[in-house]
Amino acid sequence: MHNDGNASQPRTGERTARTGVWFVGARGSVATTAVAGCAAVTAGLHAPTGMVTETPAFDGTGLPALSSLVFGGHDTVHCPLPKRAEHLTEGGVLPHGLAPAVRAELQAADDEIRPGGPLPDERRGDAELIADFAADLTAFRERNALARVVVVNVSSTEPQPAPDAVRLPASSLYAAAAVRAGCPYVNFTPSTGLRTPALTEAAAAAGLPHAGRDGKTGQTLLRAALAPMFVQRALSVRAWSGTNLLGGGDGAALADPAAAAAKNAGKERVLADTLGHTPQGEVHIDDVPVLGDWKTAWDHVAFEGFLGSRMILQTVWQGCDSALAAPLVLDLARLVARAHEAGLSGPLPELGFYFKDPDAGPAGLAEQFTALLSFADRLREMPVRRRPS
Repeated sequence: MHNDGNASQPRTGERTARTGVWFVGARGSVATTAVAGCAAVTAGLHAPTGMVTETPAFDGTGLPALSSLVFGGHDTVHCPLPKRAEHLTEGGVLPHGLAPAVRAELQAADDEIRPGGPLPDERRGDAELIADFAADLTAFRERNALARVVVVNVSSTEPQPAPDAVRLPASSLYAAAAVRAGCPYVNFTPSTGLRTPALTEAAAAAGLPHAGRDGKTGQTLLRAALAPMFVQRALSVRAWSGTNLLGGGDGAALADPAAAAAKNAGKERVLADTLGHTPQGEVHIDDVPVLGDWKTAWDHVAFEGFLGSRMILQTVWQGCDSALAAPLVLDLARLVARAHEAGLSGPLPELGFYFKDPDAGPAGLAEQFTALLSFADRLREMPVRRRPS
């Protein structure tokens, strides 16, 4: 393993109080990779590659140290995190030797995972589920003497609810529980989460910061970087088509056309917001179970240049979604925890750099990164307002 001798030391200005990170989907690939990765970086076994908050631009911002994070969560599956980490090692997601090296940290996190819902035979109504989930969050905070708990949704994509739905979607049940328990919230999925008028108002009334939705890890990250190039060079994009091949839990979930439509909405929004129009073409998502946690994304861009000359740009992105997402999830948990500590509330558009469908702000990646760096400057100047444990 790579050993970075200073990786386990807090960066300048980090707080030492313990912060909880509560994953919705706590036994999934992203959460498992995040827990294992945090332990590996803290122990100096690996460098924090992919973590923007570990770059010098975030020195002195008062972010919670990686060593101060305590993990727990909700899930409806029962495979313990140490075993899940073994599966991810077999799939090439985690490096060989890492799972046994951080087994104690994985087990500690697994001990803090509570049953989620709604289950297939669920008898509890929405109000009871929200109360139970909120109680789990409060108990986690009190049991571990945490300054605060950030709830991060990394569960599988769910279809958008029907306009006449009588029950809240699962993601919104967890979001409502976060608000009731006084926890900041991050939605790393395309699911509804906090984005209902009632829940957004409740979060504002509770003085809670929140960010989302749908983490920008691969194909859309590339689109957010490339689309401004066409605008800046006054090149007319005629069509932008894409295909995704992926397996694992995401592949199975996105085999549902309604879930795929929810996922693609964010991909299309990036192009529409940047180009000023929606070009022809669609994104197709194919479930290929043998690929596991690895994904291939193709993009085909048809654009027009001087004197109507027609040209093509094609890209191929191959990567592991869990390894791309985990450092972003850790970044977001730290940033939102610090925002809460500083007394900020409501949506955090400065974190749009991380999302396909951000709360507000620019769509271009460069502008989003500038906004994120400005947010880091702002955090350096913000007071510390600790929440009693």
